Amino acid sequence: MQILQTPPFFSFPKPLNPSSPKPFSLPHHFHCFPSFFKTHFPKPLTAPKSFSSDEFPVDETFLENFGPKDKETEDEARHRNWIERGWAPWEEILTPEADFARKSLNEGEEVPLQTPEAIEAFKMLKPSYRLKKIKEMGITEDEWYRKQFEIKGDIPEPLETLWAGPLALRHVPPRDWPPRGWEVDREELEFIREAHKLQAVRVDLEKVEKDVITGEADMGLERYKVFLKQYKEWVDANKDRLEEESYKYDQDYYPGRRKRGKDYKEEMYELPFYYPGQICEGKVTTLHLYQGAFVDIGGVHEGWVPIKGNDWYWIRHHIKVSMHVIVEILAKRDPYRFRFPIEMRFVHPNIDHLIFNRFDFPPIFHRDEDANPDELRRDCGRPPVPRKDPGVKPEEEPLLSNHPYVDKLWQIHVAEQMILDDLEANPEKYKGKKLSELTDDDDYDEEINVEYTKVHFKKSLLPKTILKTSVKELDLEAALAERELHNKLRREAKERGEEYKISKFRRNVEMDEYDFLHWRRSFEEREALIRDISCRQALGLPLEEPGRYKDASYFGKDQYDPSNPLYRYDYWGEPKNSEKSKQERMTDAYNKSIVGKGTVWYEMSYDDAIKQKMQREARSKESAQKEAVEEEKGEQASDDDDDDDFDYSILSESSFEFPNQPLVNGTESSSISDEGMFEN
Repeated sequence: MQILQTPPFFSFPKPLNPSSPKPFSLPHHFHCFPSFFKTHFPKPLTAPKSFSSDEFPVDETFLENFGPKDKETEDEARHRNWIERGWAPWEEILTPEADFARKSLNEGEEVPLQTPEAIEAFKMLKPSYRLKKIKEMGITEDEWYRKQFEIKGDIPEPLETLWAGPLALRHVPPRDWPPRGWEVDREELEFIREAHKLQAVRVDLEKVEKDVITGEADMGLERYKVFLKQYKEWVDANKDRLEEESYKYDQDYYPGRRKRGKDYKEEMYELPFYYPGQICEGKVTTLHLYQGAFVDIGGVHEGWVPIKGNDWYWIRHHIKVSMHVIVEILAKRDPYRFRFPIEMRFVHPNIDHLIFNRFDFPPIFHRDEDANPDELRRDCGRPPVPRKDPGVKPEEEPLLSNHPYVDKLWQIHVAEQMILDDLEANPEKYKGKKLSELTDDDDYDEEINVEYTKVHFKKSLLPKTILKTSVKELDLEAALAERELHNKLRREAKERGEEYKISKFRRNVEMDEYDFLHWRRSFEEREALIRDISCRQALGLPLEEPGRYKDASYFGKDQYDPSNPLYRYDYWGEPKNSEKSKQERMTDAYNKSIVGKGTVWYEMSYDDAIKQKMQREARSKESAQKEAVEEEKGEQASDDDDDDDFDYSILSESSFEFPNQPLVNGTESSSISDEGMFEN
């Protein structure tokens, strides 16, 4: 309990006229016990002139004035409060069952039921008793439920939709019949499709009113009957497959899922039976707060009426579970992509004017295969992911003339020439062998045919790439024939005293052909693109998919872009890749190289560490240069001293990898020398 240091209504300041002390009085609404004064409130600290509660004698008058007045019970007080304030919501709303539930549990103990209504309500919870009573009352179960749902209080008038015209119903086969991949009789299909032509015929209203026929006179049902015959054939062939697919894709239950197993009843309509614009009668099966109402229209999928949470406030009186309604189908969708394949609206209790929050897009399933978000959005009719316009105009790009296969051709050509050179140098190695029957080495692996190494060239270490080529890819016979031809021509030219020059190899011509092919293709693509752009401009169409690219203002200002000069500096105003930040990175790398990723304290400062590292690098460079000079001298002198050319630079090279490095604090150190690490 919090203790008030200076409670404002318990300090009694001296009156202005101290000679005539009046009996003090508290505010009228505050009733309290005298013991409360003593126990919980110590003497106020900051008001020494006021009386404390101990100084006042507690007599009968005091208790009468300030003690609790137990005239009315708590329930009565609450009731009075409700009447004064004018509302007691739970009194009105509680049904007999709820009333029983509230009164039957008194602090965890069950109380025997008193009122006959409560006893009756308790019995009605048993389904068999309920059905018996409903039969006695002589009403259907639906009517009884309707009675139960009526809330006492303001029940709005039933909806009358004056602005909706009379319903014209007719049996029209769906326009998207037959389903994709299903063959039907062409003549029958033509006959069915004449129904759609008839829909497009304009009619004169006066004539129609004169010739109105009521009843079931010729309604033109022949076409619909032909459609039904074809539809039944399709169902017989595909029913089991569709059920299997449903088990495969839709494991968990959700309203609107395909009915299967014991829920599936014979003669349920499949999706191809329905079409947008069709009017059906159905029964409301589920009301979902966030997704809307679900109506059973006799199909394998329940229809979905999209209603969002806040709109139920207006609609709750008009749409109830198990109510019979008339609906119109608005859309039919792919059941494996969209959660609710049939979208509808209510036609009979017409509540369109009470729905304000529409769904932007129908809900969809996200499956593991959906790797490409743009493709998924296009499938589902959603706008593409917003992107900045890259500003690249493909029609202004230069034409391409470098075919990707040309590199490979060049590699093959070089390999052929190397083998032919080897053949000329060591003819006895190839004696008795056919060039076309050469085989690859045993260790040749097609997967790893590129090797990256380094090689010394004029005192510098350069990267070297080795490309391994399979003999099967080479055309050695043709290359040999070409080489012999060139040799013959060279000899003839020599005899004539001229210099022979090879202008183009066979493979060079092939490369040019590939490049020309590539150029031709890119030229044609550009022509087609320009033609497309000019046609679009002539017709006033947009040049790219609408909504594909957004202008930069959509993304807000200062989006992080590393190439933008705004982000050239770091938080402290230092250029990001300056010398100073480079030094910081080096110190960081140095510390990490000594100690894995932990932080370790040394006697040596960062700057000393950097100086030492630079010194080590300089030393290693000097020794590498000395080595190179010595190597050159050694090559000129002789190859006798092979045993003692040990590479001493590895001792000072900091980046050299050793198999067993010394351990520092449990982690391997990257440098072998321990200078500066453990100085005294």
